Amino acid sequence: MNKQRIIALTGGVGGAKLADGLMRAANAIDLTLVVNTGDDFNHLGLHISPDIDTALYTLSEEVNPETGWGRRDESWSFMQALKQFSADTWFLLGDKDLATHVIRTQQLATGQSLSTVTHALAKSLGLAVQVIPMSNDTVRTWVHTDMGELEFQHYFVREQCKPKVQHIEFRGAAEAEPAPEVVQALQDPNLGAIILCPSNPYLSMAPILAIPGMREQLRAAGVPIIAVSPLVGGQAVKGPTTKIMQELKLPVSALQIVAHYAGLIDGFVLDQRDAHLAGQINIPIITIDTFMQTAEDRIRVAEETLAFASTLKQHK
Repeated sequence: MNKQRIIALTGGVGGAKLADGLMRAANAIDLTLVVNTGDDFNHLGLHISPDIDTALYTLSEEVNPETGWGRRDESWSFMQALKQFSADTWFLLGDKDLATHVIRTQQLATGQSLSTVTHALAKSLGLAVQVIPMSNDTVRTWVHTDMGELEFQHYFVREQCKPKVQHIEFRGAAEAEPAPEVVQALQDPNLGAIILCPSNPYLSMAPILAIPGMREQLRAAGVPIIAVSPLVGGQAVKGPTTKIMQELKLPVSALQIVAHYAGLIDGFVLDQRDAHLAGQINIPIITIDTFMQTAEDRIRVAEETLAFASTLKQHK
């Protein structure tokens, strides 16, 4: 009997945590991650894919446990040498992490697609999980702020999310196509559910959904689509989600997250601290503790989400 395939759309640390739980869940599944690449950028001549790397490092247990990004037991000789030359050092590249970017850049320069390169990196890290960039085409997130237009990493890392957000743009999205492997996964007859991880809806998930036809292809898969709330007790656990929602004059509430995904999702995983909102959500929900502090938490949230998907599938 073939395993059920689960597709998870993800980006950032929160998404990688749930993806890790899905990979380690007791349920026998084939997991496919569709990862945001709007955060990608070129730095010091290297192609850097932060969300892909966070997913790869987290699932392979290579991630720095203190930060949730970068590699564990990292050294910083490269950055220290750059400082000697008064070079740009606002974006930290550890020595082991640097190897990932060098390999990626070299292989892309030979004409390989980002999908092919990512597959090779995942295999090298011992992962059986399919990790796919949302697109092989160039899509870049730009943040319009009170300091002007900023490429995402300049906003997020260099300026530490301090500028006030006025508008978020996904340049290149209108001309982009989903990676072929994404389309193939969506057409898998063993596909059981699509899960939107608790990633930032406006920075991590929106670039994926901005690709023309992506929403339609997700819906056409004919399986339950479930979003896991990125808010715990009405606040983001980490990152600028709360700040961005406030600056975009959006209510900081799980209700707004449901509205953001309206027409796409069939179910919603609500944090138990926001249970008072349950009666105002007009799609099926489950209310659980979504806070993923430990490895056991990740597995628990994953298994409860998969069980919810199974109940929704029975009614599709």
